[in-house]
Amino acid sequence: MNIIDLLKPAAGLRVFVSAGAAGIGAAIAEAFVQAQARVYICDVNAAAVDSVRSRLPDLHAGIADVSDRAQVDAVIDDARQKLGGLDVLVNNAGIAGPTGAVEDLDPAQWESTVATNLNSQFYFLRKAVPVLKETSECASIISMSSVAGRLGYPFRTPYASTKWAIVGMVKSLAAELGPSNIRVNAILPGVVEGERMNRVIAARADALGISFDAMRDEYLKKISLRRMVTVDDIAAMTLFLASPAGSNITGQAISVDGNVEYL
Repeated sequence: MNIIDLLKPAAGLRVFVSAGAAGIGAAIAEAFVQAQARVYICDVNAAAVDSVRSRLPDLHAGIADVSDRAQVDAVIDDARQKLGGLDVLVNNAGIAGPTGAVEDLDPAQWESTVATNLNSQFYFLRKAVPVLKETSECASIISMSSVAGRLGYPFRTPYASTKWAIVGMVKSLAAELGPSNIRVNAILPGVVEGERMNRVIAARADALGISFDAMRDEYLKKISLRRMVTVDDIAAMTLFLASPAGSNITGQAISVDGNVEYL
C-alpha cells in the first residue's frame, strides 16, 4: 500500500456521527459517504435530518436528544442493526451554551450545557464501546472538543469547562481502550465560519457592548492565520484520524484552528 492509499479511510467503514445533520457533523457525514463509508447520523432536528438525507440518500439516520441516555441507547442499537456493527464513533454533539459573567449565569443553562456537551459524550461512549470491541478490528473514537478546551474563555465558562473535560476523557480512554486496539482522539476546532459562530459573536458583542463587526474583527485578531476555519477543515482531520495513516495516533488533542492565540 502506498502512502496516498494510507491517507484514505478504508471503504466500507461503519461510521456513527452524532449531531450529524448540520454544520461540522453534516460535513463529516458527507465526507465519509464520499469515502465510501456506511454512515449513520443522529440529530434532534428532524427537518435537518430530512434535508441532509435528501442530498445523501444512502445515509442512515435516527432522531435523538443526546442529553437523554435512553434515546442515545436507542440510536446506537439502531445503527448496529443497520450497519452490522461500528468502526468509527464521531462524538460531535454540542451546544454553545450561555454567554455571561459567572455570577449572572442561570444554573439551568450550566446544567443544559453540561448535559449536551459532556454527558452525551459519556452516554455514546458507554453504549458504543462494547459494539466497537465486538465488531471492529480498526476502531476509532473521535470526540469533538474545541480550542476552548486548551485556552481559557472569559464569559463562556460553561462551554469551556465541558470542552476541557472532553480532552480529559479522551486522554483517559486512550489508555484504557488501547489494549483493545481502539484509538481515541479529540479534535479542537477553532473559530468555525458559519451561523453558529455568528450567534456566538453576536452574544459576546452584546455582553461587551460593542458591534458585531467589531467583535468579529477581535476574533480574527486572535488567530495567527487571520481567518476562520471551515467545516471541511474539521471533516478532513476526522477522515485522517479514521484512515490507516492515523493508525498509531491516539490520546491526542489536535487543534484545527489556524493557531488561536487566546480567547
